[in-house]
Amino acid sequence: MATFLYRLGRLAFRRRRLVLLAWVAVLVAAVIGAGAVSGGTTDDFTLPGTQSQQAIDLLEKEFPQASASGATARVVIEAADRRKLTSAAHRSRVESLMADLREAPQVASVVDPFTAGLVSSSGDIAYAQVTYSVPQAGITAAASDALHEIADSGAEAGLNVSLGGNAVLEEEQGNAAELIGLLVAAFVLVVTFGSLIAAGLPLLSAIVGVGMALCAITVASSFVDMASNAQTLALMLGLAVAIDYALFIVSRYRTELLAGHQPEEAAGRALGTAGSAVVFAGLTVIIALVGLSVIGIAMLTTMGLAAAFAITVAVLVALTLLPATLGFTGTRVARGRLSTRGMRAAQRGRRVTLGVRWGRLVTRHPWKMLLASVVGLGVLAVPALSLRLTLPDDSMAAPGSTQRVAYDTLSKGFGPGFNGPLTVVVDARGSDDAKNAATDTSAMLDSLEDIVTVRPPVFNEAGDVALITAVPGSSPTSQETVDLVAEIRDRGAAVEEDGGARVMVTGTTALNIDVSARLGEAMVPYLAIVVGLALVLLLLVFRSVLVPLKAAAGFLLSVAATLGVLVAVFQWGWLKDVFGVDETAPIVSLLPILLIGVVFGLAMDYEVFLVSGMREAYVHGASPTEAIVTGFRHGARVVTAAAVIMISVFAGFLLDDVALVKSIGMGLATAVLFDAFVVRMTLVPAVMALLGARAWALPGRLDRLLPNVDVEGEKLRHALAERDRRAHVPAPSDQEPVAPTPLG
Repeated sequence: MATFLYRLGRLAFRRRRLVLLAWVAVLVAAVIGAGAVSGGTTDDFTLPGTQSQQAIDLLEKEFPQASASGATARVVIEAADRRKLTSAAHRSRVESLMADLREAPQVASVVDPFTAGLVSSSGDIAYAQVTYSVPQAGITAAASDALHEIADSGAEAGLNVSLGGNAVLEEEQGNAAELIGLLVAAFVLVVTFGSLIAAGLPLLSAIVGVGMALCAITVASSFVDMASNAQTLALMLGLAVAIDYALFIVSRYRTELLAGHQPEEAAGRALGTAGSAVVFAGLTVIIALVGLSVIGIAMLTTMGLAAAFAITVAVLVALTLLPATLGFTGTRVARGRLSTRGMRAAQRGRRVTLGVRWGRLVTRHPWKMLLASVVGLGVLAVPALSLRLTLPDDSMAAPGSTQRVAYDTLSKGFGPGFNGPLTVVVDARGSDDAKNAATDTSAMLDSLEDIVTVRPPVFNEAGDVALITAVPGSSPTSQETVDLVAEIRDRGAAVEEDGGARVMVTGTTALNIDVSARLGEAMVPYLAIVVGLALVLLLLVFRSVLVPLKAAAGFLLSVAATLGVLVAVFQWGWLKDVFGVDETAPIVSLLPILLIGVVFGLAMDYEVFLVSGMREAYVHGASPTEAIVTGFRHGARVVTAAAVIMISVFAGFLLDDVALVKSIGMGLATAVLFDAFVVRMTLVPAVMALLGARAWALPGRLDRLLPNVDVEGEKLRHALAERDRRAHVPAPSDQEPVAPTPLG
């Protein structure tokens, strides 16, 4: 692979204009395609095999008019003048709103608040349930606009109208997250390289790669149901890894130039060595993200595939566009006009760098460093034992948004449980007395302590399937509601044994509980798959048994500590004001799975870029301790810069108002912080110092079985050295001169 990338780097360098034009053409086509489609996003879940999904499928068949899988909107109405909505003037205005809602596009049914008893005891708050004939992804712009226009007309009539439910999409809110991440990345790159040109190349690569990826994802959303946060995750990861991958290659290119190689040769060597590590690192992230599809949740699958595509584009940009742009800059990349005297001295090996000093400190006190790392991460991981999972609802919407106002108003007027009513389906097709089964189920529901309202059963045309709405007293994301759903299902099993009628709980709240449970169950198997993959890949790369085991253990520690921090901040509320967390809630159930997949790839990035330098030094005769210090000399500065850039990009998303985006940003930033600086820069060298030469041991039989993937480009270096040696050997007088070995 290293030889192929060496040739690719030289080819892209020579054909830089053609490569640049090709990328510009692809980017323009992607932009035109994105502008020509009207793709939408969705937060709908389908979960085959769960009770909630089975109930939805039954309702679709027996109650087609109810549109069980259709999107829903809650129209919450409050009198602006604090007068009762039951007054003649306000009632006529509310009824006029209901008439307008029934005539709105794609609306299947509207539950009138006056006829359904959906007016608060104080009389000043009411809400109407609007059900659409299509799922969330199928709602047109005209239907969405009509809903908001009707709400605005209510405000003009003296009513405060707010909208909730999955039919109301989050409004796009611009923030400075991406800009802040780019500015910090630019600053770190300038400090690292001491050159505006060298700093600009990774930023240019990232902008091109992310722009093309986001446009392609927009086009794809016209053909598949795309998760609403898919583009955010793709942007977050694509921006971070694109800058990092370009940083590694540009840094190696500068090193090759300083070693005296011509620009084209330096580009080939940089891609053959650092490029090989980029391919491997990108592949690990892609595999982990694509692996999210095995969990069987469409929303998570699209998020993983979208982010994996962004990573793929970032790798392709780093391997083709970046060496082409190096061709336009030539040797100017190595001219660090902004570099300090100390930076120039470190580049020439005349000054001991901070990375080398840190490496020596760790290798002198390995036990102390190991214990400090493990104990520190272990303490931070303790809150993870209290991890609770949920799906985002309107309580996590941005403060001041119509969804959040609707949620808070509904809670104030009716109690928090009205934001998440339970739909109980009584399938009495196998019962002798369907009405009696429905009556018994209603009585059972009414006897439960956490149920505040049970509406009368509604039967299908055949009279053998009943629909009952029960309103909990607790909020949809509370543990009390989770326990309530479990209790209803347990008691429903008893009803089925007695009369043959099956009782199922569904609705948005129950479906969210089932999804969270499925994700919680999938977390450990997925983690095992990811760790197993890490062991195999690192075994191939480093040809060692203990190095992969140490890397996997460090990865598990960083993930556990990150989950602990998330629980402490978002679930317990520690320092929530500092991080802008408006309200505590269980952790979004998608986050741990995403965190495992993403952090695995990033952890392997740093493991490869740092430890490969150690292995290279050890193979060339350095002692185990000297090899560790050498690895820090070559990789610590670049890995530190890459980690700071990633942390900055991810942390910028803490400024987002959406709770899911905020938690993903904090989770990834914290994970990179722990994994790069605590695990890879401290724990890893400490363990390797303690292991000594045993760290690189590999049983002979296994050594013969494993293919040599040559991530460090060792075979390439030998081939280049042999080519250079042969090129400088004087030819015998009676023979033709020996031609150099053609490698590029």
